[in-house]
Amino acid sequence: MREGSGSDPSVTADEASPVRVGVLSFHNSKETKAILNAVRALGHEPVWLREENTRSWIEDESLRFDPDVEVVVNRLLMTKSAEPLDDLGIATAYAASRAVLNPPEVAVQSLHKYGAAARLATAGIPVPDAYIAFSRRTINEGNRLTSETAVHKSAVGTNGDRMAVVGADDIVAPHIARRRAFLQEFIDAGVERPFDVRAYVVGDRVVGAMKRYAPSDEWRTNVAVGGEVEGFTAGLPEEAARLSREAADVLDLDYAGVDLLCRDGTWYVLEVNVTAGFKGLFEATGVSPAPHIAALAIERGGGVDRDRVASLASVLDDSVPDCKPPLDPDPEESTTVGYTEAVAVSAGQRAVEVVAKSDTGAGRTSIDFDVAAEIGAGPILRTVRVKTGSRRKRQRRPLVEIDVKIGNRWQTVTASVEDRSHMNYPVLLGRDVLDGYHVDVAKREREE
Repeated sequence: MREGSGSDPSVTADEASPVRVGVLSFHNSKETKAILNAVRALGHEPVWLREENTRSWIEDESLRFDPDVEVVVNRLLMTKSAEPLDDLGIATAYAASRAVLNPPEVAVQSLHKYGAAARLATAGIPVPDAYIAFSRRTINEGNRLTSETAVHKSAVGTNGDRMAVVGADDIVAPHIARRRAFLQEFIDAGVERPFDVRAYVVGDRVVGAMKRYAPSDEWRTNVAVGGEVEGFTAGLPEEAARLSREAADVLDLDYAGVDLLCRDGTWYVLEVNVTAGFKGLFEATGVSPAPHIAALAIERGGGVDRDRVASLASVLDDSVPDCKPPLDPDPEESTTVGYTEAVAVSAGQRAVEVVAKSDTGAGRTSIDFDVAAEIGAGPILRTVRVKTGSRRKRQRRPLVEIDVKIGNRWQTVTASVEDRSHMNYPVLLGRDVLDGYHVDVAKREREE
């Protein structure tokens, strides 16, 4: 973990100027809200850096930001982002001139599970044996693991989705869901109900730990697949705590969730998670990492009241922070949309103007095949099955990413593509676009 700014951590908020802490997060997670609220509760100024309010420019060889901050907490979820390289570039711009917790170059190195395991192994930290190859032939005919069973998993995190236990002779693919995959030794702890340990490290200490038990008839312990949690902070052996701190230190992370497993008295680091959630940790332990992360950021720019941090850690305040920027900060711009509305749609090649219909009963925006082709929409992200009003059977529709402009506001949405040639309007606006608008059914776009 990187050194701090050299400030005295004993200085209280009353003795130093408030620090402007930006949390770079384009999503609405509980963790992001909790960190921002903790900054405010510690007497400093939180700034939620979102798409709605964040901009940067270079002028006379100087780098400028609006809103400006002194330190940034990186909470970008690049594994779930539709534009991970773009997000990485934004974080890189901040890191060029501001202190950043979990800066982009560090986060990227840690996101790849095999790459992170390689760094841990060369640093002498026990990790399960693993094997990666990049073609169907080499992953099945190469230097496979000596263990009888292995876990076939994506190299980039998916909350346990699509992981599978495979035998030594099973045929596996080099990809899972279009991401590279690898094999990791399956560590059997010899317990009746499988569990692993998640330790949450902030700075140079473990602030909380829990056991994650697999659901019945399941080996995965991820909370996302139904794993149950139990507090383990007091019971965490010193060896496991030391490995957790060292794993975060080797990967140069300011905060991280470290997953561990013990077999025959030896602890192994399974994974290190850069943006690990902590709702489950708080449920199990009653300790929120949010004020500890906020305090670490504040220390980089000034001083922090440690007694106040300890008090706040007993609460997970994930209410909407008062610093959340509005969807449209311009009060002059209309937030009313008509039953039919003139909009522009684009997908990078060109923008076309059409009359769209507003439908608050539809969760997703849809676009006609011909219009999608005209604007160059694609590639297809995935397909979904939808139920239409006129047919009993469900239809499968492709999803593409498009930009929709209402008034002066552009929004990016994942729209379904369908044949709307028999309908009056080539675009239907769903709730994914209409969120934040009032729909006036009496307001209609005049059509020629």
